[in-house]
Amino acid sequence: MTAPPGPLRQIAIVGGGSAGWMTAAALSDTLGPNCKITLIESEAIGTVGVGEATIPPIRNFNQRLGIDEATFVKETSGSYKLGIEFVDWARKGHSYFHPFGQYGAEFDKVPFYHYWMRESLAGSIDGLIDDFSMCWAMAKAGKFTHPQADRRKIQSTFDYAYHFDAGLYAAYLRKFAETRGVKRIEGRVCDVNRNNEDGFIESVVLDSGAEVAAEFFIDCSGFRGLLIEGALEAGYENWQHWLPCDRAVAVPCAKQDTITPYTRSTAKEAGWQWRIPLQHRTGNGYVHCSEYISEDEATETLMSSLDGEALAEPRTLRFSTGRRRKFWDKNCVAIGLSAGFMEPLESTSLHLIQYGILRLIALMPGRDMSPLLAREYNNQTATEYERIRDFLILHYKATARDDAELWRYCSSMEIPDSLQYKIDHFRASGMLVADERELFANPSWIAVYLGQDIVPERAPAITEMRQQVPVAERMQAISQAMQDAVAEMPEHAEFLNRYCRSPIAV
Repeated sequence: MTAPPGPLRQIAIVGGGSAGWMTAAALSDTLGPNCKITLIESEAIGTVGVGEATIPPIRNFNQRLGIDEATFVKETSGSYKLGIEFVDWARKGHSYFHPFGQYGAEFDKVPFYHYWMRESLAGSIDGLIDDFSMCWAMAKAGKFTHPQADRRKIQSTFDYAYHFDAGLYAAYLRKFAETRGVKRIEGRVCDVNRNNEDGFIESVVLDSGAEVAAEFFIDCSGFRGLLIEGALEAGYENWQHWLPCDRAVAVPCAKQDTITPYTRSTAKEAGWQWRIPLQHRTGNGYVHCSEYISEDEATETLMSSLDGEALAEPRTLRFSTGRRRKFWDKNCVAIGLSAGFMEPLESTSLHLIQYGILRLIALMPGRDMSPLLAREYNNQTATEYERIRDFLILHYKATARDDAELWRYCSSMEIPDSLQYKIDHFRASGMLVADERELFANPSWIAVYLGQDIVPERAPAITEMRQQVPVAERMQAISQAMQDAVAEMPEHAEFLNRYCRSPIAV
């Protein structure tokens, strides 16, 4: 059945949580009152709600909606995030920092990190490249302020994201969306009606007997994939052989006096543990592989390593890392966990929601539902998932740990050719092979390569052709400038209290 041309008049979003309400907020803000948007969710189902750490692009999403940052951080009991500290990943007793910003400051035609590699390999400098990260200098000192716009200053070389309560964020966006005309319906979808001719979804039936019709459906139903998989059978590409963790035990605990401006990821025997500081509590979780540890053992490991009193009973989430074979099928797009799951190692869950929404807006169909738009959406989204997948695999593959079965498996496993190609380039000559559209830019790859002991055999050749550049002096000046800048910054907690203190912070 071919629909007449013209813009969409009715969109139904199935599922709430972060995915549903981020979608509703962005679409209502962009499409305006001429398109009726309905969101269906059931309070009885609940949401995952553990994705509390983000990466810098979330700021662009909020800015696009005109959300004031201080108000947002206050309303979500949030804190600031300068990066992720990885503990015991390369080997026990070792840690490194993945920063949201560049290393050093550019002072020549050759990138700073090229010179750092040359000097490090020559033994001219000691320490880690972390020592030249403005993010790490601030993070380890417990400081935070906004970056400066003046590119000549060292205070311009860092970026930041947030930690926040995902449930409070969804509630905040619900108010935003409902103010702009989004209608929320309470109920559980129990049936899906499809057109007999083309298989398009015509309506969903709720447990109350009510029927909700629309021209376009967005599946935000979480792992179930109620529409994209349950009704349309889009298929799933499982990546568990590369990313073997398939469980996460999560629990909040009482906050500490110091609210660190970074996330911590600590490698454990059968996975890794996250620590995410908010203003009113600390989020904790143990992501693990059920093949190597039982649920009870994983829960005990997590509960015994909290740095505060547990505030709830721990709960376990089950997942399979991977993606849908089709994200957009017929007149349905999956966004959020219904589209796929990338374990939370690099805080990409909300980013994938965000870019799924923005990609949909850019490729917004009319009522005729052009299959070319769906094809392009699927191509772009699949590529993004695969690039993120490769970056996550790098963390597991690049380990010298042989003290547990999981790490022995990961260090010896075959990896995608796309990732092996990148590793080979970096190991041979310190060269970074990347596409400008990749989410994780050069500093991110450098952090994990060097942090997990993938050291180049030699520095990029061009550094040997620039011997006249006073590298040692420039690097010393950068180091001093960083120390001076951090000394003038406020404590992270002080910054929060001054500008965006949460009303629920104790």
